[in-house]
Amino acid sequence: MSCFSFCFTSHENNEKKVSKKTSGRRKGDSPAADPPHPGPGNHNPKVAPVETTNKKDSDKEVQNNNIAAQTFNFRQLATATKNFRQECLIGEGGFGRVYKGQLDKTGLVVAVKQLDRNGLQGNREFLVEVLMLSLLHHENLVNLIGYCADGEQRLLVYEYMPLGSLEDHLLDLAPEKKPLDWFTRMKIALQAAKGLEYLHEKANPPVIYRDLKSSNILLDNDFNAKLSDFGLAKLGPVGDKSHVSSRIMGTYGYCAPEYQRTGQLTVKSDVYSFGVVFLELITGRRVIDTTRCTEEQNLITWAQPVFKDPQRFPELADPLLHGEFPLRALHQAVAIAAMCLQEEQAVRPLMTDVVTALSFLGNSPSDGTVSHGASPSPPPDHNMASGNGNLHDEESIRERQKAVAEAIEWGSTSRHNASRSGSASSL
Repeated sequence: MSCFSFCFTSHENNEKKVSKKTSGRRKGDSPAADPPHPGPGNHNPKVAPVETTNKKDSDKEVQNNNIAAQTFNFRQLATATKNFRQECLIGEGGFGRVYKGQLDKTGLVVAVKQLDRNGLQGNREFLVEVLMLSLLHHENLVNLIGYCADGEQRLLVYEYMPLGSLEDHLLDLAPEKKPLDWFTRMKIALQAAKGLEYLHEKANPPVIYRDLKSSNILLDNDFNAKLSDFGLAKLGPVGDKSHVSSRIMGTYGYCAPEYQRTGQLTVKSDVYSFGVVFLELITGRRVIDTTRCTEEQNLITWAQPVFKDPQRFPELADPLLHGEFPLRALHQAVAIAAMCLQEEQAVRPLMTDVVTALSFLGNSPSDGTVSHGASPSPPPDHNMASGNGNLHDEESIRERQKAVAEAIEWGSTSRHNASRSGSASSL
């Protein structure tokens, strides 16, 4: 792990540590996997082998990097999780199992992720995650409280996120749960985008997350979103390098096409993955769903023809929304998703542009916040303005429309320029 032998710097190094609530993961979360080769009926993710690092070397490297996270011994974490009882199990993935626990000394409720020594992800991922989350701090990244590297044991201790993952509330919705309303979905998208923006623009060197998916976006009691699971994260290109090369890792359906073809990673690979998650938020559909008819099993393939016809955009809205969303906001959201999902990575927007566009979609028209399960949607005129023609509301509408229009124009101009340069190069 020599690439981590130096320290990250960040424009937000002095940011206050996130309040300790903590991270929940759903049971059965899919592990990181290679995209399978395209072929009819081949939609099951295959897991790629992972490089392993000698455990003694790993211990030395963690110590040599002066990690600020708290160290725990195995007995402390066994006590916190009642000896890792089944009743404390809250999630399971490629790394191993996640347990809810309570630290004996402080009483803090935490999530404890235990490495499966025979599992799909190994010591290398443990080291990457400790280093990444110890050196990167942002309100939309899950907070690492500490770790345990006792003998053969490898455990990570996070803040506990009581509402679990976005997947639990969007794609695996229990019958007794209310579906996410429109504005909560946009709020989650905006906060996930801000987390990626921080990794791409504020971290130095930039970090490519490489594993954005709905199960890795965790939610607190107020549906605030944080990115979790940094075991596959990779340092981005620096200097005159345009990309970094890597073995293909991640989850099928979320991986950018150029990364899947060549193994070449850029921050635009994360932008594509964000586009997939954002489209899941709009539609309420999984990116790969083999229970649907053949032409609808791949969400991106199904949505691409709709992207070309704005009159069909309402077809993409999640039926569980029951039409309770501003039509204009839906059009703007679909346009943003379509830009992020461009086949050519060069014409995808930067996450900074995405955050700018989404910032006008993530707020309720009334007070900027929406409580889950409420009915915040405006009347069917969909103009986001109050009936009394309030000047402030109308000004806000114009600003929102202008920002998204500029983002859409930027995408169109980029596609046009890319097309022209492509034509020129073929002459």
